[in-house]
Order: sequence, then structure tokens, then C-alpha cells
Amino acid sequence: MAKISRADAEKIALAKVPGGTIKDAELEKEGGKLIWSFDIATPGSADITEVQLDAVSGVVVSVAKETPAQQAKEAEEKAKEEKQ
Repeated sequence: MAKISRADAEKIALAKVPGGTIKDAELEKEGGKLIWSFDIATPGSADITEVQLDAVSGVVVSVAKETPAQQAKEAEEKAKEEKQ
């Protein structure tokens, strides 16, 4: 179970992307760890910054930029997983 609340996790994630707005958030298991994952939009850019943090410790696990093409591919893969 997550020890870091969504509100606290959002604050940590937004600190990594100044001026950003959270577009999507989810709590998921990755590599056996519970992870908060946030897609953050930045004004003036079509790219999304994905910030992932450990839901138990609050430590930022990764920060990655995704282009619109990468976002579409990820959405397609997620839709396939949900059908199974």
C-alpha cells in the first residue's frame, strides 16, 4: 500500500517540472515496486514529462520526456493490455 498520498506525490512530481500541469496520474506496480506515475504537460510544448516516484519512500525514480508519437504508442500498448 502507498505510504505517500497522491497529493504529496503530485507536489514532488510538479517540483521536477516547473510550470507543469498534471494530465494523468496512476498508481501502478513496476518491477515489484509501487509507483506513482504522472504525465505532466508544460505550456508551449507538445511533449509530456513523465515523472515516476516510489509510492512508499517518495523518492523520484525517473523523469522522462515523451514526444506525441511516444505518447500515442504508449496509449496503444496500454489499450492492448486492458483488452487481455
